[in-house]
Amino acid sequence: MSSLFHTPPPLQPGDKLRAIAPSGPLQETEAFQAGLNLWQDRGYTVEVDPRIYDRWGYLAGTDRDRRAQLLDALKDPDCRGILCVRGGYGTTRLLDGWDNSPDWKDFPKWLIGFSDITGLLWSQFHQEFAGGVHAPVLTTLAREPQWSLERLWKAVRGEPLETLQGNGWGGGRVEGVLLPGNLTVATHLLGTPWQPDLENVILAFEDVGEAPYRLDRMLTQWRASGLLDRVGGIALGRFSQCDVLEGKLSLTAEEVLRDRLSYLNCPLAFDFPFGHDGANAALPVGASVCLDGNVGTLEFV
Repeated sequence: MSSLFHTPPPLQPGDKLRAIAPSGPLQETEAFQAGLNLWQDRGYTVEVDPRIYDRWGYLAGTDRDRRAQLLDALKDPDCRGILCVRGGYGTTRLLDGWDNSPDWKDFPKWLIGFSDITGLLWSQFHQEFAGGVHAPVLTTLAREPQWSLERLWKAVRGEPLETLQGNGWGGGRVEGVLLPGNLTVATHLLGTPWQPDLENVILAFEDVGEAPYRLDRMLTQWRASGLLDRVGGIALGRFSQCDVLEGKLSLTAEEVLRDRLSYLNCPLAFDFPFGHDGANAALPVGASVCLDGNVGTLEFV
């Protein structure tokens, strides 16, 4: 980890964790219970906030109630980590009004989740706190292969992680600080108070269900912002359900990603095993990594 970042102590069996729903409403109750069992089987005590079952349209309760779940978990002196129930949509709404809430570094706890949880993971990074892990939420955890589960347990224990293999697009090698997230959610943080400093950061993006032209539109916005010129490199994960139906006029998702990013003079690599609809390798936010765009590796150093 960079010395600039505040970090929580590693998790140990017996530690208390809290399950919250900061985004969409819980629907997959069996998958949720299966994910909960996996954490408990590893020896962790998980307290489930009863408000995870609330619903307000496409949200797991009102902003006030979802923010209260998060703040209650943060302020609980016995809680060592926060497990997100699912993604969906809603974390950026919680950030709107976060000004008078505690800083992450004042209550150092692990935060585990991905997809819409990007809003919280990036807000941590913005505050120079590295306690987030871009990793399966409780409703997707039980679908992970064993190697991915073991990787998550290692990540929260602060142990070294294995190198990930993707496909290199060139650009050489670079070392930097890792910032993973969902492309759509990250794009919607541009120009807000929660946009983090991206100087020499290695971005790791994934997405789901975005047509190629929408990926094009988002990456074109990134290009126009000038922010991509500042990053050290980009590692791309899985862009699932992002190709159009056969017979429709379109570029593929991969063609769009290559076209919009190939102008960058930095390491680029594609097809790393993280994201939706497949193995979702844990990526600690703020980790020191080396991205090799020539051979397509992401090494944790």
